[in-house]
Amino acid sequence: MCGRYALYGPIKRTPEHDRWFDELEAFGPRYNIAPTQACPVARLVAEKPVLAPLRWGLIPFWARDIAIGNRLINARAETVSDKPAFRAAYRARRCLVPASGFYEWRKVPRGKQPYYITGAGGALLAFAGLWEQWQPAGAEPTQSFTIITTDANASMKGIHDRMPVILAPEHYEAWLTASDPRELMRPCQPDMLTAYPVSTAVNSPRNDAPALVEPLPV
Repeated sequence: MCGRYALYGPIKRTPEHDRWFDELEAFGPRYNIAPTQACPVARLVAEKPVLAPLRWGLIPFWARDIAIGNRLINARAETVSDKPAFRAAYRARRCLVPASGFYEWRKVPRGKQPYYITGAGGALLAFAGLWEQWQPAGAEPTQSFTIITTDANASMKGIHDRMPVILAPEHYEAWLTASDPRELMRPCQPDMLTAYPVSTAVNSPRNDAPALVEPLPV
């Protein structure tokens, strides 16, 4: 799964990054993004890229309670086109979730060790996501999103068995516009990522500082 990630500005950007994530810096650096928080995602609106904050944890349009979104922070690539909570969004409301990296916890004898997984060389990452709008009677609408996950690649298997679907820049538009882009929901190439252990301070969502993404001293 993907339960925490960071977004603090990439070292390397490409023209595709600039097209979809223009003005990303306006959302400020975040080192410990947690579910239910508002996070920037990129969508196509009137055929133009739009970057805006949405609530992390997808709330289906038919939901009776906003709390369902707390359980829907991730969607499995294997079932996303069929699950009632996700299938409508998969057909019509896909998005890109920019990230500098994400956290995962490896089981060790003394508990769980957090790892930070980031783009090799500081490259900006984009997770495949879905978004939805929920509007209960008499209330303002809430727009929310989920991150799609897949099997871990070779660089991740020693840490966890799942990882976000990380799209190559040349696939961003296809993810948003194709009628059924299931061939894109696969593990990224291992050399796209770098992973290392970090402080357990990331365990608390109250902590949000650059030190969270620093490698543990050897």
